Amino acid sequence: MRTAKFGIGQIVKHRFYPFRGVIYDVDPTFNNTEEWYQSIPADVRPTKDQPFYHLFADNAQGSYEAYVSEQNLLPDGEGGPVRHPKVREMFGTIVDGHYRPKAAAVSRMRN
Repeated sequence: MRTAKFGIGQIVKHRFYPFRGVIYDVDPTFNNTEEWYQSIPADVRPTKDQPFYHLFADNAQGSYEAYVSEQNLLPDGEGGPVRHPKVREMFGTIVDGHYRPKAAAVSRMRN
């Protein structure tokens, strides 16, 4: 098992698809359904033995939650805010490409 490259609150973008997001949780290895995993085209399907990240994501079509392997994420270079509505609930200001978690959100994350 590897150490996660990205952290909670970090703004990232997808390596291939046009979306960016804020990490709100990390799984040390794949932790979703086999059906979801098999729905990924075989030629781009990531290995399961790497960190996977839960993101509040947005793109030109709107906001959603995404589950993305570490190999398919890059640090975001835009630096601007992510528009997903839950970002404002859980995070405060952006400092060096990372949102700072709000105290109430940190308490909920631990419970």
